[in-house]
Amino acid sequence: MKMYGVVGAGGFGREVAPLVRRSLALGPAGDHAGMCFVVEGDAGDDPVNGVVVMKMDAFVNLSVERRFNVAIGNSQVRERIVQRLITDGCSPFSIVAENVVIMDGNQIGEGVILSPFTTITSNARIGKYFHANIYSYIAHDCIIGDYVTFAPGVKCNGNVNIDDHAYIGTGAVIKQGAPNKPLIIGRGATIGMGAVVTKDVPAYATVVGNPARLMERKA
Repeated sequence: MKMYGVVGAGGFGREVAPLVRRSLALGPAGDHAGMCFVVEGDAGDDPVNGVVVMKMDAFVNLSVERRFNVAIGNSQVRERIVQRLITDGCSPFSIVAENVVIMDGNQIGEGVILSPFTTITSNARIGKYFHANIYSYIAHDCIIGDYVTFAPGVKCNGNVNIDDHAYIGTGAVIKQGAPNKPLIIGRGATIGMGAVVTKDVPAYATVVGNPARLMERKA
């Protein structure tokens, strides 16, 4: 027997739970055998959308095989939880909606979430624990790091490199780079909602607007 835990019972966790049920044929909402929400705080007594909620300690101490995915937007929290669960002997699984389009030659890391209507074209390399929210797009020859987050409707054109822990806001558009000079978004950078990125973004910088301009840079 296996127990599939979706860490986080907030908005994103509730959005992806039906994808888990469908992909694993776990039955309709209300029949939560085989899956649960996992939370670090108080689990409460009531199911959420028909799925039982379990505290982290209870989940890691189950006597069955424990599989997990972390549906939490904050990438630093996501990494911390992943490290704890792996240390406790749990193993990740990916969540991929039925209507996701994945074309040829792609490499996709473990523990990703690919929400409905996501498209990945050709020869992209995508790291671990990546989140692509609904209607996101990744074109050819992109390199996406670990713990990167795409909010809904991100358009990432070809030959773009995005480093670990970057956050790309809703509706952002990233201009295509070149094979010998990819457009680079640095580690921990934040791209604001609706931004149009036409040039490299430094690590830990926040850019907004069309064309995107520097708003701030963390130390």
